[in-house]
Amino acid sequence: MKRRLSSPDSPFARAWARARQPFAAVFLFSCVVNILGLTGSMYMLQVYDRVLTSRSVATLVAISGLALGLFALQGILEVVRSQVLARVGVRVEREFLTPVHDLLLRLTMLGRSPVEVTQPVRDMEAVRGFMSGQAPVAFFDLPWMPFYLGAIFLLHPWLGFLSLGGMVVLIGLTWLSEHRLRQPSRDATLATARRQQAAETTRRHAEVLRAMGFADRAAARFYRASRDLFAAGEKMSDVGATIGGISRMFRVMLQSATLGLGAYLVLKGQMSAGSIIASSILSGRAMAPVEMTIANWKLFVAARQARTRLGEFLKFAQQGPENVDLPLAKDSLSVDSIHVGPPGSRTPVLRNIRMNLTAGDGLAVMGPSGAGKSTLARALVGAWPLLSGSVRLDGAPLDQWPQHRIGQLIGYLPQDVELFDGTIAENIARLDPDAPDDKIVAAAQAANVHDMILHLPQGYATQLGEGGHNLSVGQRQRIGLARALYGDPFLVVLDEPNAHLDQEGEIALSRAIARIRERKGIVVAVSHRPALMEAVNLVAIVADGELKVMGPRDDVLKRLKEGSRGRPQEAVRPFPGPMQTGARMTGTMATARPAGAVASEGATKTPIEGTGGRHAG
Repeated sequence: MKRRLSSPDSPFARAWARARQPFAAVFLFSCVVNILGLTGSMYMLQVYDRVLTSRSVATLVAISGLALGLFALQGILEVVRSQVLARVGVRVEREFLTPVHDLLLRLTMLGRSPVEVTQPVRDMEAVRGFMSGQAPVAFFDLPWMPFYLGAIFLLHPWLGFLSLGGMVVLIGLTWLSEHRLRQPSRDATLATARRQQAAETTRRHAEVLRAMGFADRAAARFYRASRDLFAAGEKMSDVGATIGGISRMFRVMLQSATLGLGAYLVLKGQMSAGSIIASSILSGRAMAPVEMTIANWKLFVAARQARTRLGEFLKFAQQGPENVDLPLAKDSLSVDSIHVGPPGSRTPVLRNIRMNLTAGDGLAVMGPSGAGKSTLARALVGAWPLLSGSVRLDGAPLDQWPQHRIGQLIGYLPQDVELFDGTIAENIARLDPDAPDDKIVAAAQAANVHDMILHLPQGYATQLGEGGHNLSVGQRQRIGLARALYGDPFLVVLDEPNAHLDQEGEIALSRAIARIRERKGIVVAVSHRPALMEAVNLVAIVADGELKVMGPRDDVLKRLKEGSRGRPQEAVRPFPGPMQTGARMTGTMATARPAGAVASEGATKTPIEGTGGRHAG
């Protein structure tokens, strides 16, 4: 069962547990700070009512020294309070690092847009920024408003009622700020994400934009996103500036009104002269938390919305009980009636794919462009989610294997190789900081890239830029192949592994596949080039989103060759319907078909016609 966000082991519960004690400390500091906030008013009261009437210098020095010490203590506690809040924000964010990073993978696999994929990171930063700033200080000080209000009432009830009315007005301004900032804050968040996406698109595709002359159109997208951001920002600034200006003006007016009323009460003999200054200071202190809250309200609104979105996103990252640490697979790969579509789509690209491979098998997947070969490769390694069916290693579905086992089980070379920002050694070792050097070198040698690496200025320590674009396409592919072979995984899936290799590289690739089979691993390679066929024992034909034929290499290639010469081979040509057997086909050609398939084939063009001759050598 999935864990609820309120469960004891949810990220929010862990974050609150980490923040509970520091928040308690901040609350205690706030209590002392607010009590010390009476220092100024009490000092002025004593100066006017005691020092001036007694004309005692010693009394002035004594109360001034005491006030100075209390002011210093108040300043120290405020600094410490701010530092604790900054560390609380970091503690809270630390609890979200793992689930948010998991969300980046999950949301991508669900087909979400780049804006949605990166939104949890921005939300996490918004929550940390709010908790680390001065906004929480205002909320900790708000409960002390009645305390200062009570002190004003002690000086005179009329002054207390005046301050109470001012508080009501300021609280109303706070509510108005909340109401007016809610929608502009959402718009600003979305516009910021869109502009970041437009900027990232320009950065990643700068060469194409410049070479093909449509950089101005990409710039237009960036400008539109910027205009939306400017409009939302202007609305937020207008609301914040208007309400903030009104609140500041009202606070100044309130303090002046307090002085005027205090002077009137002194003239009537109902209050001492020192109480005028004391009441003015207390009134300002009572209103300060409300004014600070208004000034930081847009941050509070943004953080609250971020927290809500983050909670919704984290529903995707909630896991059931941790998977059992299964032993490494060593026997079989089974594909049970899988239907596969692009992330976020419910329309399958591959339908009813079934196959069984055992240790030592090598399978070459062939077929026309767009048939679904790369989709099959992604499904076998779990890179694309299955719409139905399952992919199993030694009988266990991929999602039952712990993540730390997946890296030991699977090696994958995608069609478009992306390398990470780091050294060549780090890329080959899959970013493992404790990877043994001998395993890194062994993987590079298996991919025939060891000598090439040694000729680079820093060898294995050569730093690669983002994506490895300082290397050629062929070099990136060979390093990607070494990464796939690192650690001798049981299942190795290669998508067009020889697309950018020369003859020497193809020979090394064939040797690498042969070594995988010799150590009783399983290799699945998508390829159109005949050189790879020598290293495998099975061939599968994928066409029109279905597995048409699978069988021993020589039989399939022979019959493809015969079919390309125009010979009628109804009994052996690919049939239009999905395969009707899930059994492993190692000794005989798969000939099972739906009823009536033979009769229909005579009038149906072979789905792979025109490709068989390429493999007939």
